[in-house]
Amino acid sequence: MCGIVACLLKNKEAQCAPLLLDSLIMLQHRGQDAAGIATSGDDIRIHKGNGLVSQVFKGKDLSSLPGRLGVGHCRYPTAGSLSSEEAQPFYAKVPFGMCLVHNGSLTNTDELTSYLIERGHKCKTTSDSECLLQVLVQELFCVLTCGNYQTKTAVIFRALERMTQICHGGYAMCALIQGVGILGFRDKYGIRPCQLGTRSHDDYMFASESAAIENNGFDLIDDLDPGEAVLVDMEGQVHRHKCCETATLTPCIFEYVYFARADSSLDGVSVYAARLNMGRALAKKVKRLYPDEVIDAIIPIPDTSRAAALQMAESMGIPYRDGFVKNRYIARTFIMAGQEARKKNVRKKLSPLRGEFAGKSVLLVDDSIVRGNTASQVVKMVRRCGAKRVYLCSASPGVRHPNIYGIDMPATDEYVAYNRNEQQVAEAIGADWVVYQDLGDLEECVRSLNPTRLKKFDSSCFNGRYVTGDVDDAFLQRLARKRSAARAICLN
Repeated sequence: MCGIVACLLKNKEAQCAPLLLDSLIMLQHRGQDAAGIATSGDDIRIHKGNGLVSQVFKGKDLSSLPGRLGVGHCRYPTAGSLSSEEAQPFYAKVPFGMCLVHNGSLTNTDELTSYLIERGHKCKTTSDSECLLQVLVQELFCVLTCGNYQTKTAVIFRALERMTQICHGGYAMCALIQGVGILGFRDKYGIRPCQLGTRSHDDYMFASESAAIENNGFDLIDDLDPGEAVLVDMEGQVHRHKCCETATLTPCIFEYVYFARADSSLDGVSVYAARLNMGRALAKKVKRLYPDEVIDAIIPIPDTSRAAALQMAESMGIPYRDGFVKNRYIARTFIMAGQEARKKNVRKKLSPLRGEFAGKSVLLVDDSIVRGNTASQVVKMVRRCGAKRVYLCSASPGVRHPNIYGIDMPATDEYVAYNRNEQQVAEAIGADWVVYQDLGDLEECVRSLNPTRLKKFDSSCFNGRYVTGDVDDAFLQRLARKRSAARAICLN
């Protein structure tokens, strides 16, 4: 999972780097391992490196990034390694001069690597993002050589059509193309988000989430359709093109559960409203399973579960309480590399308010229970505070399958719900009982907010159904080995 952004400003003297920086800060929750910005003035300038956005960029760095169009990226590595060489944007000098940023994962990187080698291209890194760029460059050369297109826009759209036919997986990307404009593109399933916004129809921005668009004073135009490319040229003209006629919108359900900001909307659905719905549905299930249970307070494990916990409390007529103080200087533990780092930082991240637990039966609410690190340590904290009984609810179903479209869940033995039912999960994390959201209810919580647009979802980490149709056990085993090896090299 990564954050991507691109912008083009009408004023030829304007500098887009500060706007890109502000946008990346708003998307920091999507990736905290590396960040980068590329801008185009007289030439293309790039600054990138490992670390949080605030660590990679200082004041003087922005002055070295002139130009009114550019792209930015904050990285959460799921393919390739944690090496600074794989920080984005990636750059290709020909045929136009292009910088690309990418969110998601390709599922056929090995085949694409061979495809490129056969044509005399070789990637410098193991990143599927660089592979995507090189494939696009190769297709641009093919179109320029073999086709008879009147405009660069037509050439680019035709190259994207060809790229879509051979690059499989779940991905969204943005690019700056020197002398042409900025480009946004979404895979044919729309698994990963990409949105377009404008400021007075003079300035334009692509971003992973609407929060980065609207909080910068832009108006959201809409979400890109699956398989759609949108190019904003140097004159501010917007060109849209469907690159795949068989495209079907199937967005990742985990975006609504955890990854996206609560103040964002994705595919016409408020993330906050979806999470309220999750709490309402979960309350119904708890009342059905435990109608006579005495619960003194409902308490979220902050932050993404607050909306669901608040709605549960209202629906069940039980007091909502804040039971934890969150250290704002600890980054998101879910997207940290390595189990030990996650466990260590859970203890630093959350401090209990003892008076909210002593002598009480409390229902804790989390957005998801994946590895069980946070859940087990929080339950221990709560019991040390004197809680009489500790129950735990998850706003999403149990994660039992790898996500291979941009979320780093490669090893099934890391999932606390793998080969366990709810009672066994409760025993594993030390809770009195555990309740998971039903998948059908979760999907309806989102779908009901925009039923015209949303018909299906990628829920593969919950049900093991991979919408791209090219994932089998052998693929999952290869992926797990590759990611584990990459993490081991970087962490050593």
